[in-house]
Amino acid sequence: MKRIWTVIGVRDVARSFAWYQRLFGQPASEPAHAYFGQLVDADGTVLLCLHAWGAHDHRTLASADRAEPGNGLLLFFRVDDFEAALARARTLVERLEEEPNLNPNTRTMEFSVRDPDGYHVTLSAWS
Repeated sequence: MKRIWTVIGVRDVARSFAWYQRLFGQPASEPAHAYFGQLVDADGTVLLCLHAWGAHDHRTLASADRAEPGNGLLLFFRVDDFEAALARARTLVERLEEEPNLNPNTRTMEFSVRDPDGYHVTLSAWS
């Protein structure tokens, strides 16, 4: 296996697409479809896929009402611009879920936020 494509269910693909682009410091663009968008790094690596709840016959993406979004899922991204990512995050949320701290397991700085759909998102410094 070379890559995975993490797909999360969201209520508004365009809104979440713009939110993640701002968090990652990417130029603004539109998702490919109203029901689906891929956030892609400059080298073509898919960072995250956003799928509208109930848009297709995917049993696990049928409805946000079946379970709390993100239950059992942690979106963990390594970034090479940690301080800039932190500054961008502070403009996107009222408060951080976890303030910047040194993770003793990865030995890198990290912080956490909630995205517009309630998913727990951690950004960790790529060292």
